[in-house]
Amino acid sequence: MESVYYVMSWLCHRTCRHCYEDRFRPYHGDELRSVVEQARANAPRIIDNLPDRFTYLDRAQPDANGAPVERTGTVILAGGEILLKEVREPVLYPAIRQLRARYAGQGGIQVIVQTTGDILTPRIAGELRDLGVAQISVSGVDDFHEGMQGEAAQAAFRARLSAMFEACGVQPVHHKAGEPRADSDGCRYNFFGATPDEWIGRLWPRGRAQSNELSTATIADNFCDRWSGGRNFLDHRYNGSEVSIDPAGDVFPCCLKTRHPVGNMLNAKLDRILDGLRGNPVYEAISAGQPQRMGLTHGWTEEEFLRKSVTRLPSGREYANLCIGCDRFHDEVLAPGPLVQIS
Repeated sequence: MESVYYVMSWLCHRTCRHCYEDRFRPYHGDELRSVVEQARANAPRIIDNLPDRFTYLDRAQPDANGAPVERTGTVILAGGEILLKEVREPVLYPAIRQLRARYAGQGGIQVIVQTTGDILTPRIAGELRDLGVAQISVSGVDDFHEGMQGEAAQAAFRARLSAMFEACGVQPVHHKAGEPRADSDGCRYNFFGATPDEWIGRLWPRGRAQSNELSTATIADNFCDRWSGGRNFLDHRYNGSEVSIDPAGDVFPCCLKTRHPVGNMLNAKLDRILDGLRGNPVYEAISAGQPQRMGLTHGWTEEEFLRKSVTRLPSGREYANLCIGCDRFHDEVLAPGPLVQIS
């Protein structure tokens, strides 16, 4: 598989108004202990149920004979904020060690750690480098994150972290988006955020972004037909496939998450879950990046799907996006819980 986006914990130090997931927030007392224990207990089982070989065949950049080249896949470890002290050493660091050990001699694995960046220290950056992390991806550089409002604040933040990274021997990402990363690159860093020129510039119709009426996506913005959307998720042996996993081990075709998961990895291998969905018209439509076609065999025409893709926001304003239609289809047609049960 080319990529897995693994949300290891719901714990975050922020409650950002643009976030796609209400469960990303601070926790305290018994709730905090429960969230941390869920992440700690489930991570080893989830990692054990990743594919036996974490590589993919790259059809976009074939070899001299036109055959797909086998390349090393990537797992993105994220939160919430996965670098918070409550989860950094008990959850994240053991997971990185487990991943690196499991795939050593089996084609390897590229580990990316995603963080908002504001709690990074030279010590943490050095520890991630020494653990063999391929990339530290700083995701909080936008106007929605407190203290990041305005280009001046964002430029100062990038400059401070860049100096810190490079003092630790962590260099900026130099390969272009979509290009394979060389194993010899060492630990790299990059920055992104919910800015207009980024792929998440049109905010999602999810979580606090929707309830706060911040989503700028329209009915023409098909998140399903993008990287980190559902497109190609079933074609997991080849480039272009990514799935999302949450702290409970639930698997989703996209990072925004369908209303119900497609399976759970606490007791099932990821590739078996995905292979069990092949031929199912609902998930073939998502994998094709055509969510409006997911209900054709259930009596939902494309026109009906588009009608169901309209909702009213808290202010009463009408809002439409294909993700809304996807949610409605799951609520009205599909039973809650994983569609595929694998023992």
